[in-house]
Amino acid sequence: MKSRLLTILLLLCCGFTVVRADDADLPKDSLPLTLSADSLPATDTMNLWVPNPSRATWLAVIVPGLGQIYNRSYWKLPIVYGAFMGCAYAISWNASMYNDYKEAYRDILLDETLSDDPTRSYNAILPPGYTIESMGGRSQYTSTLNSRQNRYRRYRDISIAATVAVYVLSIIDAYVDAQLFDFDISPNLSLNVQPQLNYDPWRDNRSAELKLALNF
Repeated sequence: MKSRLLTILLLLCCGFTVVRADDADLPKDSLPLTLSADSLPATDTMNLWVPNPSRATWLAVIVPGLGQIYNRSYWKLPIVYGAFMGCAYAISWNASMYNDYKEAYRDILLDETLSDDPTRSYNAILPPGYTIESMGGRSQYTSTLNSRQNRYRRYRDISIAATVAVYVLSIIDAYVDAQLFDFDISPNLSLNVQPQLNYDPWRDNRSAELKLALNF
């Protein structure tokens, strides 16, 4: 009976030793101890959200700034909407000044005799403390009104063109931002500069050159 118990204990000890020896031979990386981000499958790291350039472009066309929201570039919204608000204010201001000077110019041409009525457009637009005589008389004042109405009309048109430019730039920005969303901007860039000799077989001569190689 004692010999049987001793035999069973010896077998168990030998088996435990063999199992431990097999575990020791396994590489540490194959042991399922912990999981890290590096040990995840490649398919999990590739399932990242990437914007669609076509969708970003069409959203920016429909509503200015919506392409930037789609690309998750929220910090650009104050720039886009600030530019639109500035252009809208410039259009409104210049259009208002143009209409005032146009009305004053039209009225002074229609009135054969100048009126002293301060409500008349050409009198109301005068700077405080000035009169038509102090502005150089009727002829000079009429020329000034015509010049200023043309100036503010030009400023209004420039403001409209600037608004269109901001609109187009917001569309281009949304498209380019979506295209370069996953562009590699790692700092692993190097510039290799080395001299070399260039052989020309047609002239049978050699020339010294400087070679620049940019690695990224």
